[in-house]
Amino acid sequence: MVETTISQMPMEIVEGVLKHNPRIVGLGVYVWNTTLCHQVAQLLKTIRPEVHLVLGGPEISYETESQSLAQLADYVVCGEGEQAFTQLCHDLLDGRTPEQRVIQGTAPPMDQLASPYRLYTDEDIAKRVTYVEASRGCPYRCQFCLSSLDKAVRAVDPEGFFEDMNALIERGARDFKFIDRTFNLNINFSLAILEFFLNHETQGFALHFEMVPDRLPDALRTTLQKFPPGVVQLEIGIQTFNPDVSKRIQRPQRIERILDNLRFLRQHTEMYLHVDLIVGLPGETVESFGAGFDQLVELDPHEIQVGILKRLKGTPIAMHDAAFQMKYSPLPPFEVLSTADMTFDQAQEMKCFAKYWEMVANKGQFNRSASLIWREQDSAFVAFREFSAWLFERVGRTSHINLLKLSEHLFDFLVDKRGMDEHEAGSAIVSDLHRTAGRSIPHRLQPFQTEPAPARGSTPRSTGRARQDRRSRDAR
Repeated sequence: MVETTISQMPMEIVEGVLKHNPRIVGLGVYVWNTTLCHQVAQLLKTIRPEVHLVLGGPEISYETESQSLAQLADYVVCGEGEQAFTQLCHDLLDGRTPEQRVIQGTAPPMDQLASPYRLYTDEDIAKRVTYVEASRGCPYRCQFCLSSLDKAVRAVDPEGFFEDMNALIERGARDFKFIDRTFNLNINFSLAILEFFLNHETQGFALHFEMVPDRLPDALRTTLQKFPPGVVQLEIGIQTFNPDVSKRIQRPQRIERILDNLRFLRQHTEMYLHVDLIVGLPGETVESFGAGFDQLVELDPHEIQVGILKRLKGTPIAMHDAAFQMKYSPLPPFEVLSTADMTFDQAQEMKCFAKYWEMVANKGQFNRSASLIWREQDSAFVAFREFSAWLFERVGRTSHINLLKLSEHLFDFLVDKRGMDEHEAGSAIVSDLHRTAGRSIPHRLQPFQTEPAPARGSTPRSTGRARQDRRSRDAR
């Protein structure tokens, strides 16, 4: 197994692969690395055309033959590949020619698959998030999601699973991300997993689960309340509060129950809440999205991730293309460009909104001062939209904005556009900057320091939140 990053040059990756003198090379293709995989495949087949190139992964598993990347491959394994790829390798190494170039993977019972966790290296466990799965599949049919194509939900064997978790813990694993699409679907298994980690809670875990937002029975509520701060992050996909849109994309939503569950989690547990909304769903206007956004802001989760709808290959969302004039970028990550209810300019504006919201509200850099943008405003969405437009007009980009410069821009907006008292705005921003020990303060904000900056190397007062911020970014 050769691990690379998307920041590496294609030739550098190819050189690293060919050092192993392989007869077969398999690439996992995802929406975020498809361009890089295309470049690697082109180079690989040019330099070593005799090498069998096999592609797999979600991005290549659907609409396969229409993709130019697939034409570079000798074989493509679609869907789950543990058994199909293994058999293909055996055939090729034994000199047998498979009958088909595009091979459909199987979805065997989980107990037929060998545990993969022994493949984690000591460096993986020491420095990276440990990805684990207790189940595969999703019972829901949300049309924007590849999981809607799953036939059934399959759980791992609990006894073997806990043996694996114990082995990982003994090796030093502490930061676990469960990749289950619906962690809280099987409540009994969910409770058993949570109790397992509670029994080891002195180890200092960081746990990440993705949960169904309207499924939080009393037993699960009680167990979640047992966890101390800084341990559990819940990723909760709301996606839309618009009932017509929800029905259209076949996403069941019991709104009142969702709202009640979010209030409970925020007010009565120490869970770190990461909640998702999607811009650009068929029939969703900017205004109806904003109404849902305001509902979430009122509930005060730790993060609201504003995602842009992507046209993932194979997803049923394509059935709405004509009726709702859905136009998507032909370039990865295939984001929506416009719809019948959202112009291209509005779509670009919302992408800008999402980027700035991530910088200012989600990353934990401006915990105290970010909310001043919408304080005493009728709508947090409208208020931040105004800030987003103002900031883009001033800087002309949505990336590579220096944090200290961003703090000055925020100060100018609060004072010049919101009419806020300079000392109130400045002291709030300086307080946020001081959360990181040793951070310098921009010259124009220095008059608002009310306490000396923490010495470099000292521990910030909000260590737990900072850890959660880091975990959240790593997990995504």
